[in-house]
Amino acid sequence: MIARDIAQKILSAAQKFPAIGLMGPRQSGKTTLVKSIFKDYTYISFEDLDSQNTFLHDPHGFINSLQNDRGVIFDEAQRVPQLFSYLQGYIDKYEKPGFYILTGSQNFLLLQSITQSLAGRIALFELLPLSIKELEQSNLLPELGKYTINGSYPSIYSKNYLPTEWYPAYVTTYVERDVRSLINVTNLSLFQTFLKLCAGRIGQILNLTSLANDCGISVNTAKGWISVLEASYIIFLLRTHHKNFSKRLIKSPKLYFYDTGLACSLLNIEDDQALSSHYIRGSLFESMIISDLIKNYYNTGNRPWVYFWRDHIGHEIDCIIEKGQNLFPIEIKSSTTINPSYTDGLKFWNQISGIKPSNSFVVYAGEKQIALHDYNIVNWKACAQIVDFTQK
Repeated sequence: MIARDIAQKILSAAQKFPAIGLMGPRQSGKTTLVKSIFKDYTYISFEDLDSQNTFLHDPHGFINSLQNDRGVIFDEAQRVPQLFSYLQGYIDKYEKPGFYILTGSQNFLLLQSITQSLAGRIALFELLPLSIKELEQSNLLPELGKYTINGSYPSIYSKNYLPTEWYPAYVTTYVERDVRSLINVTNLSLFQTFLKLCAGRIGQILNLTSLANDCGISVNTAKGWISVLEASYIIFLLRTHHKNFSKRLIKSPKLYFYDTGLACSLLNIEDDQALSSHYIRGSLFESMIISDLIKNYYNTGNRPWVYFWRDHIGHEIDCIIEKGQNLFPIEIKSSTTINPSYTDGLKFWNQISGIKPSNSFVVYAGEKQIALHDYNIVNWKACAQIVDFTQK
């Protein structure tokens, strides 16, 4: 098993909270992780229809039968949303720290149920696919091009699957299945086209009208499908930073994928040559870096407050991390060579925001790490270091 950085945070929370919620995309390693750190717990998967039916037939009898166990893991708990309201009474009655472990791969369904039933009783965590730091610590991190194509799902590394065979199966088995369970999609081939169109727009301002027109669907349908992909941890929308350093700002979000391997598969990018010549290479690198920043925040048990900034003239900062009252701007460059012009955007933003250069970063595709005009120039493997820096 590949060690996960979030494990100690979960164990610590299990000493205090009666329930632990672990959310994340399918195949990100949630089940493997909770089974490894709660080894003696009873495991129940609600992917299994028999388990669902047993619970629904007699909820109290089902939960009562588990009270003498060491603890219980409810996998894919969003399949039986009624579970959360029933658990509330048992949690309040028995007050057993860390007794209930719940996992879910559909973010908003799980959160909606928790908000109604388990607020204050559950510690929530999110587990995304492997971070660069986790792969590097396990001596599994490939060179940049291969990592971009491989992506970061654990099965690619622990079971040596080829991306060309794993990702198409993942889309068919999990992504489309989740879509069907959340909304009524009658034409899955059209949804696959939509997914590929999203991959081709990585790093771009989200334009729902253009996306809908290119796919041949309504804007409302496109909006609904985007929400489902967000809820299933396939894509994330990077919002603009809210503080008005300029009166006229771009306000629409940017679209990114959590995993570049999935995006590459959707775009038929299968090797370094195809990647190096592809128009979206720079955007894939940008997506990879921002996603890795988010992963490292989740792995420390913190919520990532991550944004971008662009004004109507074209000045832009690729990523801004907000931590308390502090802001940390980050420019992302896919070149392997350091260029003095990399800090131009940061200089402009530092002048209008008052943020000092020492809190500013350039992440690039090379290997060296230097200070350039008091700005931090770091390599693509340093996202965890940036997150650590922002939390000092």
